Amino acid sequence: MRQGWRWFGPEAPVTLDEVRQTGATNIVSSLHQIPIGRAWTKAEVRERQAMIETTPAGRSSLTWSVVESIPIPDAVKRKGKEAKAEIEAWIASLEAVAACGIPVICYNFMPVVDWTRTDLDHEIATGATAMRFDHEKFTAFDLFVLQRAGVDQAYSSDDKARARAVFETMSENEIADITRNITSALPGSTTEPLTIPQFREKLAAYAGIDAARLRQHLIEFLQAVTPAAEARGVKLTLHPDDPPRSLFGLPRIASTAEDYAALFDAVPSKANGMCYCTGSLGVRADNDLPTIARRFASRIHFAHLRATKREGDGRSFHESAHLEGDVDMVAVLRELVAEDRNRNADETIVFRSDHGHRMLDDLHKQVTPGYPAIGRLRGLAELRGILHALGSPPN
Repeated sequence: MRQGWRWFGPEAPVTLDEVRQTGATNIVSSLHQIPIGRAWTKAEVRERQAMIETTPAGRSSLTWSVVESIPIPDAVKRKGKEAKAEIEAWIASLEAVAACGIPVICYNFMPVVDWTRTDLDHEIATGATAMRFDHEKFTAFDLFVLQRAGVDQAYSSDDKARARAVFETMSENEIADITRNITSALPGSTTEPLTIPQFREKLAAYAGIDAARLRQHLIEFLQAVTPAAEARGVKLTLHPDDPPRSLFGLPRIASTAEDYAALFDAVPSKANGMCYCTGSLGVRADNDLPTIARRFASRIHFAHLRATKREGDGRSFHESAHLEGDVDMVAVLRELVAEDRNRNADETIVFRSDHGHRMLDDLHKQVTPGYPAIGRLRGLAELRGILHALGSPPN
């Protein structure tokens, strides 16, 4: 397995030289500066690749191995194959990436909102901070801030009473924080920042689009793009929904093993793969993570290895340390290692530690929310230790 590190580009607080110090060898990056829906050019990809792969004298080399992500425009999610111009632009971006020899592209198909958290710096018992999804805060935002159409019918009377009690204790700053966290697009997001009116408008555009229809639109997208990927040796990896359940009444279609099975059955191309994210899938108690890894082993080309901890209500959760929480990371890595040993060196699984705690010096400096250096370094070291114990040291 190959040690990856998500790097957000030259403006990121973590430099490439600091990435080298973590022991990571493979970079996961994207051209975040390019507007969603505009095709990437080969020259733009080459420029970022040169930045990553040009090695200063005396330094260890880095390889850009995974693009995370090429955003899929909203029109594709709403219209499927009818969004021809947007799909053609996406294929052009894929071709630019392939021309530069980058073999893996990660993407997601979450409508309107990407990965979602209510709190970015929830203090935990160690004094570090973690990201958190608080169901009652989320419900309070939905009911009393967003006030989307039909929201009253979306929650039980008990949920509404609890949410009102939470909302009545929230200060204006807290309301502003949760609004920003949910609507402004978190780092690496493949959706656009929205105002509250824009948010309502986007949600209204999905009226009548249920899970079956959204899944069909994803299948149509894959039917259009996988031939280009397969012809160029690129693996497409679909990231799970985060969290893996409906938000704001929107359908989610990459939350369970059966969701992925339906997509692989519909589009059996070997280019149609999975980004195996233990944190996202682990939020659901009914997702058996080692079994999912075993079932779809040949489809896994990229892995986000992190752990989440479900809280008492079963719907709230927070990011735990990588070897804690609800993920049996040893069992997961045992499955991934078994698959990895059967692969050629240039096709082994790229993994990265993900969503580390904000801790130590990172508590006192600018960090990218969800991506502090020290917490991710701790996670990577712990994962590396497991791999050594399994007799499969990472590259």
